[in-house]
Amino acid sequence: MPREIDVPQLVAQMRDGSRRALARLLTCVENGHPKLAEIGAAIAPYTGRAQIVGLTGPPGVGKSTSTNALVEAYRKDGRTVGVLAVDPSSPFSGGALLGDRIRMVGHSGDEGVFVRSMATRGHLGGLAAAAPAALRVLDAAGFDIVLVETVGVGQSEVHIAGLADTTIVLLAPGAGDSIQAAKAGVLEVGDLFVVNKADRDGAPATVRDLRHMISLGMSGEPGEWRPEVVSTVAEKAQGVEDVVAAVEAHRAWMLEHDELSVRRRRRAAGEIEELAVRRLRERWERPNAEVKLDDLAEAVARGVLDPYAAAQAVAG
Repeated sequence: MPREIDVPQLVAQMRDGSRRALARLLTCVENGHPKLAEIGAAIAPYTGRAQIVGLTGPPGVGKSTSTNALVEAYRKDGRTVGVLAVDPSSPFSGGALLGDRIRMVGHSGDEGVFVRSMATRGHLGGLAAAAPAALRVLDAAGFDIVLVETVGVGQSEVHIAGLADTTIVLLAPGAGDSIQAAKAGVLEVGDLFVVNKADRDGAPATVRDLRHMISLGMSGEPGEWRPEVVSTVAEKAQGVEDVVAAVEAHRAWMLEHDELSVRRRRRAAGEIEELAVRRLRERWERPNAEVKLDDLAEAVARGVLDPYAAAQAVAG
């Protein structure tokens, strides 16, 4: 049975800077605490202020190293940073397997930084199912910047674009990703492309290929955002300031063209839809449910019922 919590008190403590209260609220979100709706209502007035930046890309391109370098750059600029690092799940405990907090241990004593690892728990698309609610909590905690690092599942990591204000796609030279990425959904979601490990052979060619592919995808409409391509060596903190500048340029463009509000409305709509579907699923999975999904599936399989009528029965 979940531990009883005092939501108003926890939210007030989090707003006062308590990292323990923040961690507890995130745990409640991740575990689906019965008071999740109350938490959502309590933090709602404090959301919508943080700048959310997503980092995605194929495994091995240095997402965690880049995230760490961005944290350092933002802290030098005096901004507070929350990090949501989504890791693969342990097959035994369901917990985060890689543990990005270990890789970012250098920030452990910095009150302006908070790092949270979250397991996917089988959720596809490079993110955890609880990620949207977790981002709202980090936003309500008052961070200036919230970085979301996806798990690194390759070409299916497109869900990050629905959560972030700005999506950074990382690639590395010599990994065979530059041409293949042109066909991948992950390339289509990038607002900014970063060629990390740019001290390796093939980096200029990767940058050139990306710029060519971006030009092919441009519609030529006035005011259209043209994604930048930035080279970095995140391990040595080289080029990170250029990434920060490009993110700020994208934010300025979104504000000028009212794109930021459009993206945030779309994000809210997606979160509402997902919660509604989850409630519907919970309804038909109750032991005393009037309509059972298995019964409807059996009827459709036997030809007694068509799928449309079954769906109508579920929806009520």
